[in-house]
Amino acid sequence: MMPMRIFISSVQKEFSEERAALRDYLRGDPLLRRFFELFLFEEVPAADRRADEVYLDEVERCDIYLGLFGNEYGFEDADGISPTEREFAHATQLHKHRLIFIKGADDAVRHPKMHMLIQRAGSQLIRRRVNTTAELIANLYAALIQYLERTELIRFSPFDATPCPRATQGDLDEERVTTFLRRARRARGFPLPDTATVSEVLAHLNLLDHGRPTHAAILLFGQQPQRFLISSEVKCAHFHGTAVAKPIPSYQVYKGTVFDLVDQAVDFVMSKINLRVGTRAEGPQAPVQYEIPREVVAEAIVNAVAHRDYTSSGSVQVMLLADRLEVWNPGTLPPSLTLADLREPHGSVPGNPLLAEPMYLVQYIERMGTGTGDMIQRCREAGLPEPEFALTDGFVTTIRRKTGEVTREVSTQPESRPESKPESRPESMELRVLGLLVNSPLAKHELSQRLGHKDISSSLNKVIRLLLAEQSIEYTIPEKPQSRLQKYRLTEKGHAALAALREGIP
Repeated sequence: MMPMRIFISSVQKEFSEERAALRDYLRGDPLLRRFFELFLFEEVPAADRRADEVYLDEVERCDIYLGLFGNEYGFEDADGISPTEREFAHATQLHKHRLIFIKGADDAVRHPKMHMLIQRAGSQLIRRRVNTTAELIANLYAALIQYLERTELIRFSPFDATPCPRATQGDLDEERVTTFLRRARRARGFPLPDTATVSEVLAHLNLLDHGRPTHAAILLFGQQPQRFLISSEVKCAHFHGTAVAKPIPSYQVYKGTVFDLVDQAVDFVMSKINLRVGTRAEGPQAPVQYEIPREVVAEAIVNAVAHRDYTSSGSVQVMLLADRLEVWNPGTLPPSLTLADLREPHGSVPGNPLLAEPMYLVQYIERMGTGTGDMIQRCREAGLPEPEFALTDGFVTTIRRKTGEVTREVSTQPESRPESKPESRPESMELRVLGLLVNSPLAKHELSQRLGHKDISSSLNKVIRLLLAEQSIEYTIPEKPQSRLQKYRLTEKGHAALAALREGIP
């Protein structure tokens, strides 16, 4: 086959070093030079033609348009338009495959027209910011390999299906696999019996490659997934204002399996957003209503964790601001989907199919592509604007909060009785666990279910250990702490602690 042609925009002196480095790299790489050839204007021999005609002709001939955008806008023609902008517009009009790399992170120093061009490009495709030539080369290599995979010129297994280097089955948590098996049988009728071995479960889920655990196996059931996949953590931050700026009042980095990450990140958000507390007329627990439905928060975070690009060095980021919740992940949409498709019924095209299947089996995600539609519907029912989906340097979901708006408190009392006051933040996990144990002892999995979790989270385990240490709760079978029949009950000290924690709440 004939090599595909790459057109590099911009001949400003600003990029002379980068252009030369890209030329040498692409022509020297044994794989890429088989598939691509580079066009550089400086290598065009002298000819009786206008330079702008040569540029635009080459854009028409190319298969890939590579845009290098920096601080300078460049020479402006009689219409005030630079060659770089005309080339980008021409490539867009011709539906060329476009790759845009932006040098530097400080947009304030850019020429106003270049800043506008960057914004225009960002509204159409994912851009990558780079600071050094080495970063530019690495990001271009990844983009071209992805292009070759997508056009099926080369084929690799999905990242989640490849074996995790240096990992063995000893790095997996057998208890997690056993818990998964029990829950998957109950939730989706998983066909393996309760007596199935860990290896049988993993083999059935295609999570082993010649006996070695895949990346998906480590992410789902690893004892320490971040030991092998450092960026698989989730970073959560809470800002009091509407801008992402330091100092950060609350910042947490969560580690663990994908199930841990989802549970911990959801708990983080739910512990920071507003809620309305009703009265206890019909029971010991007052009904509560969060400003953002838990299902919406969970769906946004699950999507980010399940569909992100795990080859990226970026981590999922959950940012709660005064006016919105933003969930960002280093990933993009599959070629068959657009942002508009997310608002309509659409097929499910998981970026990590072997990771998504077990998450489906324990009801963290759905197969039918209904997640985004459910988010939209639940936001409407809660009186919130519809979620926003966007492609920036990754995929971001934005959920708007009700800023400055008063909602009616949830109440089981007749309207003639006074309603309770809204709380500025929800009950802590400690308070919720103590409250659940008021009437009768409960097992850990029962507590998890009543808290609305899909699995026993590390947050719940931590709270139980704390309450046991404080003697606020105790085992119902103290002589066998690890018994499968073990439950927890409230002590006298626990009743006193619960009363103290509830002070100020009707």
